[in-house]
Parts: sequence; C-alpha cells; structure tokens
Amino acid sequence: MVDQPEIADRVMAFSRPSDLRITDLRVANLVGMPMDLSLIRIDTNQGISGYGEVRDWASKTYVLMLKSRIIGENPCNIDRIFRKLKQFGHHARQAGGVCGIEMALMDLAGKAYGVPAYQLAGGKFRDKVLTYCDTPSIPDPVQMGERLKKRMEAGFKFLKMDVGIDLVKDIPGAINAPPEMIDTVEIMHPFTGIQLTKKGVDLLVDYVGTVRSITGDEIPLAADHFGHLNLESCIKLGRALDQFTLAWYEDMIPWQFPDQYRRLSEAVTTPICTGEDIYLKDNFKPLIEAHGVSVIHPDLATSGGILETKRIGDYAQEHGVAMAMHMAGSPVAAMASVHCAAATENFLVLENHSVDLPRWNDLFDGLPNPLIADGYIQVPETPGLGLGEINLECLREFLDPRDPLCFDPTDMWDSERSHDRLWS
Repeated sequence: MVDQPEIADRVMAFSRPSDLRITDLRVANLVGMPMDLSLIRIDTNQGISGYGEVRDWASKTYVLMLKSRIIGENPCNIDRIFRKLKQFGHHARQAGGVCGIEMALMDLAGKAYGVPAYQLAGGKFRDKVLTYCDTPSIPDPVQMGERLKKRMEAGFKFLKMDVGIDLVKDIPGAINAPPEMIDTVEIMHPFTGIQLTKKGVDLLVDYVGTVRSITGDEIPLAADHFGHLNLESCIKLGRALDQFTLAWYEDMIPWQFPDQYRRLSEAVTTPICTGEDIYLKDNFKPLIEAHGVSVIHPDLATSGGILETKRIGDYAQEHGVAMAMHMAGSPVAAMASVHCAAATENFLVLENHSVDLPRWNDLFDGLPNPLIADGYIQVPETPGLGLGEINLECLREFLDPRDPLCFDPTDMWDSERSHDRLWS
C-alpha cells in the first residue's frame, strides 16, 4: 500500500492552480520574425512557464519594468493583473509589455487548468481561423497580380496589398505636395497637404484594375498603406477604387480622428478599416460609435491582449462592426490571436506576415507545420496557447546580434518600483 506522502509526490503540481505563483520573468530578443521583437517567459513555483511577446519596435524595457509588479502573483488571476498593469501601456507599440504579459498569463493559466486559452475567454465559435497573407506591393501591376495569384494557389482565400503614393510618387504630375512632405512619416495625414492629382488617381486605378484582372473579382482583396494623404484625397481615391469591390481600405487616416473616418465612410462604398495602433476598448469606442468603420483591426500585441481584444470585438459586434486582426509577429502572437479569434463571434480574418519565413514555424515544437493549411489555422485543443516546447536551436538563429538576450537572468529588475496608485 502506498502511503499518502508518496501519492502526493507523484501528483502533477499543475493540478494546484490556487497555489501557483509567478517567480520570474525573462526575455529573448529576436530579429526577422518578421519584425524585431522580444519573447517573454514567465516562470512559476510549480515548474510551468508561459510565453508572451513584446511586438516590433517596442523596447524590452516595456516589459522588464513590470516584472516587480507581477512577482508573487497567481498567474491565473489574469484580469486582476491586467487591471494592475494596464496603466503602463499606451497606443501603437508602447503597450507591448502589458500585452505580452497578458498573453503569457493566458498560456500559463491554460496549462495550469489543462484547457486551451480560448476556453478562458468563454469558449469558441469556430474550429479554424481564416488567415490572409499580406503581400508587399511592387511597381509592376502584372507582377503584383502574379504574386497574389501564387498566394491563391497556395490556398489563401483572402488577400491584401498596398495601394499608395509610393507607387506613383516618382511619376511627374501624379502628386501635389508641399516641399519635403512626400517622404515624411512624422507628420499626421491631415497636416501634410499631400494630394493625389487626377493623373495620380488614374494611375492607381489602372494598377488595381490590372491586379484584379489577374486575381479575379471573387476573392476578397484588402488595400493598405495609402500614404499620408489628406482626407479629401482619400475620398477621391476611394471613390475611384470602389469599382473593384475591395475588402476594405485600411488606415487611410489616423485613428485619432473619428469624425474624419465618419466622413470617409459616408463618402465611399468600400468598407473602412483601422485599429492596429489602438490600445484598450475605450479607445475603439469613438470610431465605432461615430460609424466611422465597418471593420475594426486590433492587434492584440497592441490592444491589450486576448481578453481585452475579445471585449473590443464584442463591443464592435453590438454596433454591427466586424473584427479582423492584425498580426506581424512570432508564433506566440499568432497563436494568441488564433485563440482570441476563435472566441470572438464577429471575427472575420487574421493577418500573417511570416508565410515566406520557413524557420518561423519551427520556433515551437507543438505547432502544425505548416501552421497555415489551405488558408486556415486550426484552433488547438492543447493547454494554454498550444505552442509546445520552445526550440532553442531555432531560437538562437533569430537572436538579435546587437542585444542577444536568451532568457538570461533579470534579477536587476526585481525591485523596480514607483508610486503606481492612480488615486489619493
């Protein structure tokens, strides 16, 4: 007969989630995933770890300065920890630390309870997630159409390309702009004075028309990266392109101007989309309530993580707005997005930038290879994000030579403190 202490020794520690505590947070800096980013790993007293991601261009400092605020917390208290940390995020990539930690907590809690992350978000609406493959544009529209046709032949059922002033800026008479404005990215669109001429609009219409003649009209084809045009030129170009039944016009103007989005949306017949830079549900509300968009496009590495992004999607659904998702990171953000997409009823399609990176898929051993099959990612049924174990050999191939951290100790951040309370 085996006595009780021996039985206890054989029980998996994962089965005591109420006793789970965070003991460490470490990072690995990667390049070419396809963007530069930091993977984070949160460790616990029961020997299980969770992975998250700090998105491109966000310093690892965004997450390391939060380490002291989560040590000793139970990672299953996801909402409690998120509310504690969310004051340290902001729009664009400045929310990377908060979002990365939330992903890792969802991974950890799923492993602790033995359920996939989508169950922690309320269950799933779908077993597979439709993806689109962003394909950077090239000047020759025939070659661009052939690029997109190859995506279709690879099984993709939704496409995206860039349709902007970069395609015509070197053609005399295509653009009207003040000196030095065409090449700036530091000035918001309404203040640049950049306008497309009739010639410029006609050239872009011919470009899209040639692409559409190759892809056909039936497949959804979204358009992005129009350039820092003013609202009036966006309306003029949008009306000219409406004939091609594009899936959406993305980020034509900055998200901070919901009234301009409403004017744009009312002026064209193609759906309007934005959102990859917006942090938290409350900041999506003005766009949605102004009827400025037909599709919101959050990136959960920016918007607040899995649970906050589902809240964004649910709010959009109440107002008749669909949710697509931006994703340009590692398999960690990809799988976090898959779980969020599975759990959000009005989800439309998920972006992926990594189809042309063969080793991207090898970073974790629990992923199907290829991850995207016939244009879809299957929703995993394994615990947490469903990543499996990290492949350290593959990880080292992507380490940033400028700062090659590979989950090195971060003890110097254990006592980082400030006065965090937001009331007196």
